[in-house]
Amino acid sequence: MGFMDTREWIALLEKHSEVRRIGAEVHWDREIGAVSRRVLEHEGPALLFESITDYKDGPCTQLFTGSLGTRKRLALALGLPVDMPNREMVQYVMKKNQERIEPVIVATGPVKENILLGKDIDQAIFPVPRWHFREGGRYIHTFSSVVTRDPDTRVMNVGMYRGMIGTPDTTPMLLIKGGQHWGQHFMKYTSRGQEMPVACVIGGDPMMPFLTGSPLPVGLCEYDVMGAYRNEPIKLVKCETVDLEVPADAEIVIEGFISDDPSTYAMEGPFGEFTGYVSDLPTKRPVMRITCITYRNKPIFQGTLEGTLPTSASENSIMSSVQRAAIAWNILKTAGIPGVTDVFIHPITNGTNICVQIKKAYQGQPKQIASALWGNSAAQYRYKHVYVAEDDIDISSYAQLDWAMAYRFNALHDGLVIYPGTFGSPIDPSTPLDERSIEQLGSGLWNRVLFDMTRNWKFERQPQWDNERFPPTVDPHPDDQAKVKARWDEYGLGDL
Repeated sequence: MGFMDTREWIALLEKHSEVRRIGAEVHWDREIGAVSRRVLEHEGPALLFESITDYKDGPCTQLFTGSLGTRKRLALALGLPVDMPNREMVQYVMKKNQERIEPVIVATGPVKENILLGKDIDQAIFPVPRWHFREGGRYIHTFSSVVTRDPDTRVMNVGMYRGMIGTPDTTPMLLIKGGQHWGQHFMKYTSRGQEMPVACVIGGDPMMPFLTGSPLPVGLCEYDVMGAYRNEPIKLVKCETVDLEVPADAEIVIEGFISDDPSTYAMEGPFGEFTGYVSDLPTKRPVMRITCITYRNKPIFQGTLEGTLPTSASENSIMSSVQRAAIAWNILKTAGIPGVTDVFIHPITNGTNICVQIKKAYQGQPKQIASALWGNSAAQYRYKHVYVAEDDIDISSYAQLDWAMAYRFNALHDGLVIYPGTFGSPIDPSTPLDERSIEQLGSGLWNRVLFDMTRNWKFERQPQWDNERFPPTVDPHPDDQAKVKARWDEYGLGDL
């Protein structure tokens, strides 16, 4: 599958009945978010809003959301069978994350059809929602891909970070200096006494948010990996006012600079975060000073409703569940840990919980798995709770995990490991406020936990248990199972 722009991606979704055009008028203030939440609760289609209050005419009249909101649509974006099992999808992503095809620079592209500079800059020309009634403003960057460049190596990073409209030409953004890749770039520019050039890309191939919303290794440009996924180089154009390159067929690009001068900071938040909770009170954050906006004719604005709830997984959590599992599996593979047979992240946990399935080779294997994950930079916001089970347990099934927790886990006999005071998420509401202070601590603090739900090898083998460490289960004898399988239709149970 080659690269798609937003319009081609919508057309593919329409072919599979996976997008719904909303012709009824909806308001950008809260209503779009409320509609999106209800659709997520029903695992419904992607949405293309075509009649938005205050935006029935003008340069931008449409808003697209939810494009990666189900595993089926994620499979379509990846060019995979829609019913592909988790293990195979994760292994495909693992493989592609290791491949590279460098981008090519082209002279121009559709994103240059309109160029706004100076007094013409106004972010409000786009139908940016206030997604949730508790949010502090209109969040223009919820599904944007934010491009920065390392001033030392010249390698670009493309990440996903939140930002809200401040004034027509400013955007306060959540920028964490130490833990995020663009935060590391920011510190380098600050040490030189320079502002950091930034370009925010809205709309384009669905592989861009899939990759930019995940922590690929430092020093790796996501454009190179995008090329590998599409088996061709992505076409980039140079920005107008910053030294960066962006996809030629993006819908919208917002260019500018961010300074570390506290006098330029502005209030940002609250925001409905991926945890399913609203973030803390408004906080002074670094501000993007916009110097240029370029966009296609009749651009389609794209954003997403953040936040997972027990009844609904967000678009970001769906794509993150596969990508974070693949990244974790590659971490374990690089660490030389044998016997990993599957890695699963349920979308509603957004990677805070991770389940690893193994063919157990030695007693300390689950601890080694947890140590490898917790020691990696990808664990900044993820892998707080690690569950390890054996390969007879379907780790995508809460029922099977619960059974393993009930009858194989023993907290006092190597089952429970707590790793206190490690770096973690500053937006986890279960963490006390004084342990979430980025200004004081540089990141949040987490007490991470391993749940070893494997059979304990310290137990002696027993002859009455067929020389195993655990008693046999109540599964029927294989001969009995084979007989029943052969006669199943005779029983009149063929539809079960």
